[in-house]
Amino acid sequence: MNDTRVSEYILRRRVNFYEADQAGIVHFSNYYRYMEEAEYGLWRSAGVSLEPTGEYAFPRVAASFEFHAPLRFDDEFSVRLRIAHIGRSSLRYACHITRGDTPIATGAMTLVCVSAGDMRPVPLPPDRLARVAVSAR
Repeated sequence: MNDTRVSEYILRRRVNFYEADQAGIVHFSNYYRYMEEAEYGLWRSAGVSLEPTGEYAFPRVAASFEFHAPLRFDDEFSVRLRIAHIGRSSLRYACHITRGDTPIATGAMTLVCVSAGDMRPVPLPPDRLARVAVSAR
């Protein structure tokens, strides 16, 4: 087991044909998918999962993006997802999508740990918290 706590993850990929409209520009909804794909990569790299269990679930309670430039079919891009804040029962990410040095979009997403039984907020599981940390910047 790696003793280093994960605070960020960088996903590198290319825009697929089905993600672009007839003008060849990525539809805005795909940016949320890219952020979620990076989120799962972050947790996998930490050695844990966000998969709901009989005890916990992790619904997203907020998500947003600001768009700076378009992505187009076949562009190579990076999604940098970092843990910006860890609260008692919530965790907030900051997301930066770039194409080379060009900023494409900035976003954020917040999840809350809830009891799977009644969907009320509960403290984040200590075993998962032990694997992650707030990013230094």
